Amino acid sequence: MRFLGSIEGKADAKGRVFLPAVFRKVLQASGEENLVLRKDIFAPCLVLYPESVWNERVDALRSRLSDWRADHRQVFRQFVSDVEMLGLDANGRLLIPRRYLRMADIDQDVRFLGVDNTIEIWRKPDEDNPFMDASAFGTMVEELMGKSSNIVAENI
Repeated sequence: MRFLGSIEGKADAKGRVFLPAVFRKVLQASGEENLVLRKDIFAPCLVLYPESVWNERVDALRSRLSDWRADHRQVFRQFVSDVEMLGLDANGRLLIPRRYLRMADIDQDVRFLGVDNTIEIWRKPDEDNPFMDASAFGTMVEELMGKSSNIVAENI
């Protein structure tokens, strides 16, 4: 399952927002019905995880932690406790709880970003916040892909 693209949307007064049709189609094709909402760990945005992706992330985190270390238990507790299970209504809308809207400083205008197997929800005026400037991006891609992959990096 792969979400791609950047799509604008609006939240209504109750916090309902239409999940973009292109993302709904990916969910339907994958047989996903439930989503898990969480504030991003690093950025001022919200992240929607299809339930199966969320379960994989939780399992991956859990496998690296020890039940016998207090700090590991705290990390796990914090990661899994502040989430919300969501479903789409018959019209394809999500109801984003107010506390999550506040966490991401979202008022009305939003931007959905498809980021591989998750969907990020950003406050519209901050839509450039998740991106590097073009020069830094090019340098980083070159570094990550290696010197022998310059042709690949130029085509991205």
